[in-house]
Amino acid sequence: MADDKPSLTRWTFQDFKLFYDVKFGRKKEPEQQKQADIREVSNGQHSTGVIQDNGNTKSSSDMAVYEQHRNKEMNNARKHINGALPDESVERMQIPLLPAFESVETRALAESLSRDIIRGSPDVKWESIKGLEKCKRLLKEAVVMPIKYPKYFTGLLSPWKGILLFGPPGTGKTMLAKAVATECKTTFFNISASSVVSKWRGDSEKLIKVLFELARHHAPSTIFLDEIDAIISQRGEGRSEHEASRRLKTELLIQMDGLTKTDELVFVLAATNLPWELDAAMLRRLEKRILVPLPEPEARRSMFEELLPSSQGVELPYEILVEKTEGYSGSDIRLVCKEAAMQPLRRLVAILEEKGDAPEEELPGVCPVRPEDVETALRNTRPSAHLDANRYDKFNADYGSQILH
Repeated sequence: MADDKPSLTRWTFQDFKLFYDVKFGRKKEPEQQKQADIREVSNGQHSTGVIQDNGNTKSSSDMAVYEQHRNKEMNNARKHINGALPDESVERMQIPLLPAFESVETRALAESLSRDIIRGSPDVKWESIKGLEKCKRLLKEAVVMPIKYPKYFTGLLSPWKGILLFGPPGTGKTMLAKAVATECKTTFFNISASSVVSKWRGDSEKLIKVLFELARHHAPSTIFLDEIDAIISQRGEGRSEHEASRRLKTELLIQMDGLTKTDELVFVLAATNLPWELDAAMLRRLEKRILVPLPEPEARRSMFEELLPSSQGVELPYEILVEKTEGYSGSDIRLVCKEAAMQPLRRLVAILEEKGDAPEEELPGVCPVRPEDVETALRNTRPSAHLDANRYDKFNADYGSQILH
C-alpha cells in the first residue's frame, strides 16, 4: 500500500551536512556555537565553566575568583594601553590576584584564603587608640619604618619578621593590628584558626604553605594571626595532641623560619591572651614580643572624655571615674560608658510606656548623662581582665621587648 511506503525526506543538502557534522562532533549546533562565541568574547566571565585555549570547558568553582580578577586586570590594561600609558604601568596593573600554582587544588586553597584579605583600609589611625604609647613606638620601629625607609633596614638591620602582641583581653591588640594595616598600606591577611584548619587530611599544612606564598606574592604584606595560642600551643609527648595538629604547627614554624631568608617584606603579626601557652620555637620566631597592658589613668580619662562628653550644665566626675576604674580594660571602660548612657534612656522609655505609643516624629530626645548615672554604671560593671595582670608582667619581664632610652 502507498501508506506503508517511507515518506520522502524534505532535508536540503545543507541541512543534512549540518546534521552530519553535529552528530559526529565536527561542528557545534548553531545555538551552542553562538553561546560559546559569547563566552569567548566575554573572556570567561560566566557561571558554569571556563573556556580554555583548546576550546574545552571545565568547572569554574575552583577558578572563579582567579579568572574574574585576571579578566578585570586585563580589561584595565587594555584601557590604559589605549590611553598610551607607559609599558611599566601596564605591567604593574597586570599583577594577578593569585600566583601561578601548579594544580587546581592549590589554586582553590589560595582562593579560600584570598577571602581573608581585608579589602581597603581598616581606617584605624594611631591617634584613635588612646594610650599604649610604648606599643605604638615598638610597632612603628618593627613594621612601619622598614616599609618607609627600606634603605636603612638591610644586612644586620633587616626588619623583624615576627611580632607578638600579648596582654589581657580587651586592651586593644586587634586595634593595633588594624592601625598597622592602615598606616603601612600593606596587604592585610586577617587569619584565624578556621582559615587554616581543614577536615581533610593534609589540607591544613597546604593552607599554611599557600598562605605564605600569597603573602610573598602580594608583598609588602602583613599576616595577622589572631588568638595564635589556638593554632600553635606547646608541643610534647605528654600532651594529648593529634597528629594533624602537630603537622600544622610544624609547617607554620618552617614557613616562618623561611621568612628570614627572603627579601620580601612579609610580617607576621600575632596576638594572644595566653602567651605562656605558646611553643618555645614559636616564641623564638616572634622576635618582637610587645605587652599591651591595661590602660593607664591618662588613657582612661581620654576614653571617658571621648565616650561620655560633658553636656551643657552637667559636668561628669572624670576624676572619680579614673580612680574607680583601676584594673579595667579598654573594653570594660566602653561597657561602663554604655551602661551610663542607658540610664537616661531607661527613664525615658518608662515614661513612654505609661503614655502609650506615639508617632516617631513626636518622640522626645534623650536627656544627658548625669553623675548619678555614672555611679550606677560603675556598680553594675566589673572588670574582667585584672586577675592575671601580675602574670603578664612576669612574662613581659622574661620574654618581652622593652624600650631602651
